[in-house]
Amino acid sequence: MTNNTQVITQIDERGVASITLNRPEVHNAFDDNIIHALIESLTALEQNDAVRVLVLKSNGKNFSAGADLNWMRAMAGNSYEENLKDAGLLSSLMSRLDNFPRPTLCLVQGAAFAGAMGLVSCCDIAIATEKSSFCLSETRIGLIPAAISPYVMRAIGEKNARRYFLTAERFFADEAHRIGLINTVVADDEALALEGEKMLGILLGNGPLAMSAAKSLIKAVAEKEIDNALGEETTRRIAQIRVSSEGQEGIKSFLEKRKPNWIKE
Repeated sequence: MTNNTQVITQIDERGVASITLNRPEVHNAFDDNIIHALIESLTALEQNDAVRVLVLKSNGKNFSAGADLNWMRAMAGNSYEENLKDAGLLSSLMSRLDNFPRPTLCLVQGAAFAGAMGLVSCCDIAIATEKSSFCLSETRIGLIPAAISPYVMRAIGEKNARRYFLTAERFFADEAHRIGLINTVVADDEALALEGEKMLGILLGNGPLAMSAAKSLIKAVAEKEIDNALGEETTRRIAQIRVSSEGQEGIKSFLEKRKPNWIKE
């Protein structure tokens, strides 16, 4: 789908889109060009009705080392206004991924450091190998993980953020799973691919519009006070989807004991 050799975007016949970081020689570190390419890919896929699920992954030994050293060196010499623009670009990427309307699956091998932890946190489901490692390394070099902080804190909670934002400790998949950053831990890269395909099979069995509506529902309900207004909003949403063509097909196929029309044989 794309000619960019550093960010490869593809869509298969099932409607599974993939965005692959492809800079293994620098551990898939990203700079402003990579961030621009990721935003462009996400925007194009969001507008493509054929896309049912998005997979974010990378080639090579490590998922991503975070910011590219040459980019960081350049930013250090930039003005406040230039740094504000660069930081805003990364913030835009996180927002675009976090608000992607279809299910997102992140596959993590090796290191996922600094900004890469933001990418992991923005995905709906994340699977990692047991040797994967994570680090919010910013304070070690006198910085803070600001642009990614809303997403990482939502994933791991304030108490864990208080530790890992401050200490810049490296931790592994078992701890990432314990604190909520990762959903599933597998043995190795081969198992990662297999578990990823298993999860895709589960997601593709569900109603495409229903999954998008479920993502929207989560955002509408999360951390809201349970009151009459919220009750009215949730009842409106279920009534709306029940009368949709997909909702009608789902109920009908269930009663007729057959597969719904969104499952391809």
